[in-house]
Amino acid sequence: MSYIITSISNEGGSPEQCYQKLKAASSGLADTYNLDMPSLLVGTLDSLMTLTDEMGKSDAIIESIVRKIEKTAMELSAMAGKKTELTVGGVPAQRYIQQFAWDFAKYPNRRPLKELVSLICGGVNSIDEELKQLATSFADKQAALLDAQRKKGGNLLMVDLNVVLTDDVMRDVEIHDTDYLKTVFIAVPGRSEGSFASDVEKIGEDLVGYGGPDWSRNAASLGQSVKYGSQVDRHKKRGSPVVPGSCKLIKQDSESLLYIVTILKSQYEPGYFEGEEFMKGTEVDLVAEFTRVCREKRFQVREFQYDPKKASQSAMALERFQVEVDGMRTGLARWCKTHYGEVFVAWMHIKVIRVFAESVLRYGLPVDFTSVLYKTRGDGGELTKALDRAFGSDENKIEEDDTEEYHDFVLLKVDA
Repeated sequence: MSYIITSISNEGGSPEQCYQKLKAASSGLADTYNLDMPSLLVGTLDSLMTLTDEMGKSDAIIESIVRKIEKTAMELSAMAGKKTELTVGGVPAQRYIQQFAWDFAKYPNRRPLKELVSLICGGVNSIDEELKQLATSFADKQAALLDAQRKKGGNLLMVDLNVVLTDDVMRDVEIHDTDYLKTVFIAVPGRSEGSFASDVEKIGEDLVGYGGPDWSRNAASLGQSVKYGSQVDRHKKRGSPVVPGSCKLIKQDSESLLYIVTILKSQYEPGYFEGEEFMKGTEVDLVAEFTRVCREKRFQVREFQYDPKKASQSAMALERFQVEVDGMRTGLARWCKTHYGEVFVAWMHIKVIRVFAESVLRYGLPVDFTSVLYKTRGDGGELTKALDRAFGSDENKIEEDDTEEYHDFVLLKVDA
């Protein structure tokens, strides 16, 4: 719903006469409501002009916060499957605008305008910061819930393996985790089943060095200094760390398959001498390298350690996340209901202060103008043209840069 606030100079006449002029100008285009303007402190015209520019920005910022709360409340109500009505002081926003009355207790009218504006903006900024914090916390909790749901109900590429790998499945699975061997779980997309099963023993075929002396063929050379350490090219012959024959399919669903594969855990690169200084050897983590190669081939090595207790723990965690999300959603929806009205009231008071300040700057002192509120029918374009005809001059109503409307009277729009 669109509203327009307009003020014109009384020009020595009575406020009632001006009100009737304003009402007549809108005949058939809008409903007219009297807007009681409080007696505010003017201050100097220079300070009033500066404040007017600042209030234009504050007006836009406060409106954006109003819309943000509206959007948040709408999204929360959609999640809950029920409609939420936001009110201002217990009444719909449109009714509040039409019946607007200055809140003298909250915003004392005898305080300097700059202090009033700071008071209003400070309160709204605090609410905005609180909304940001609550929204961030709620989003984090939602993400945790979605992650828990994905781990429980997703395919084998992402599901919590403790949920799907039951005792019956694991009973026939042999797991190795020694100094030299490690059994890894590899999730494979269904479309890659054939290529994985046929090529699994070739994955990472350049990772492990199998070169060196073959002492089984020449036992007499066992222990000779030229047959070990840095003098032996371990990488003259390379191969995969996969233990032949260790691949086994243990689980599958409509989208993916889960295999176990036993691989070499690591390989030691021997040390060497640089002059008289011995450089220590290094240990290559073959599990990490094998995982990287699998990832490049769109196979996913799953970090997993079987624990039958974790299935029930995952279910409990999912339930806990759901309860927390529901509670935070209810609390945030209640927060929006409470603070929407507070921010809307602040926004309307800023509008009224803007009308007052712009009217004083336009019509001069002493303060002598009349303000009304129009409830427009449509977008307000026809009403604006009618007001221009009634109270404007014959000059161009658009500034030369064609970016800002100009009228010979004060006009502010409010969308509720």
